[in-house]
Amino acid sequence: ATTSSDEEDDSDSSTKPIRSEKKKNPVSLFQTGGDPPKEKKSKKKVPPKGAESEEETLETLQKNSNKKGKAKKSKKLKEERPPSPVIEVDNLEEFVLQPAPQGVTIKCRVTRDKKGMDRGLYPTYYLHLDNDKKVFLLAGRKRKKSKTSNYLISIDPTDLSRGGENFIGKLRSNLMGTKFTVFDNGANPDRANADWSNVRQELSAVVYETNVLGFKGPRKMTVIIPGMNADGERVPIRPRNDNDGLLMRWQNRNMDNVIELHNKAPVWNDETQSYVLNFHGRVTHASVKNFQIVHGSDPDYIVMQFGRVADDAFTMDYNYPLCAVQAFAIALSSFDGKLACE
Repeated sequence: ATTSSDEEDDSDSSTKPIRSEKKKNPVSLFQTGGDPPKEKKSKKKVPPKGAESEEETLETLQKNSNKKGKAKKSKKLKEERPPSPVIEVDNLEEFVLQPAPQGVTIKCRVTRDKKGMDRGLYPTYYLHLDNDKKVFLLAGRKRKKSKTSNYLISIDPTDLSRGGENFIGKLRSNLMGTKFTVFDNGANPDRANADWSNVRQELSAVVYETNVLGFKGPRKMTVIIPGMNADGERVPIRPRNDNDGLLMRWQNRNMDNVIELHNKAPVWNDETQSYVLNFHGRVTHASVKNFQIVHGSDPDYIVMQFGRVADDAFTMDYNYPLCAVQAFAIALSSFDGKLACE
């Protein structure tokens, strides 16, 4: 279903095809140790050849702001969203911090609840597995009395308190709202044990490229995550101060045990007058929030994708090496108002 609407500021966005044929084992892209991987290629704007020929299944994501309401409705029947494979969640806390199993896409649904007192300004976001059982995974909400955007992430949909035992992680932005860091529920370095064993880990960082000229266009995101060791486990990044975090390492190009990912650049489609990406039926509505995250060395392996399917509902799918907390926090960052990036 090709859909596009200009009725809300969200509607600037685009969508285009997931191809997950594995030419090489993508797992090796995320293993670190020795020389950091060279990531220069990730700025590629050119889609794989033949991508344009799939217009019938494209969902428009980024509408050209000068062409109001010109997008055509596709004659195709609405594609059914393929559900998530059966995932056993025995221990929720363990599951949401574990990388997705290799070769399995974990398909989720994010719902935004704006109802009730002050929820218009501070909605609650819920993450469920996108299958018949609708298993609850995580909830997130922006804290009210915080100088910067600060989202708490909880494994209990009713307990979104910082001190509760259900607190599992948080997403914190810089003052501009263009850079975000994702932490687990460990202690602040100021309150660390003598051996630093309880210090929080940084699970991810997200950087939105600022658009100072004010042109409407696709967002550009960089996602920085810890690398994986030979056993497929996340390398712990426990910064002792702000100068040692993922963002500073990335800015200083100190890429030991750090992986850089980018959102896949959508392609302009003359027929629909919009930027497009193919989500294979998992995304049905145009939105500036729709994105796919890939590694520069294998743009066909979708590490994560996120996109709108209704006014307050989104699909969020993630693959190895991400865990649910990382993917959910990256999705939450896309909801935050980034005036400098639009």
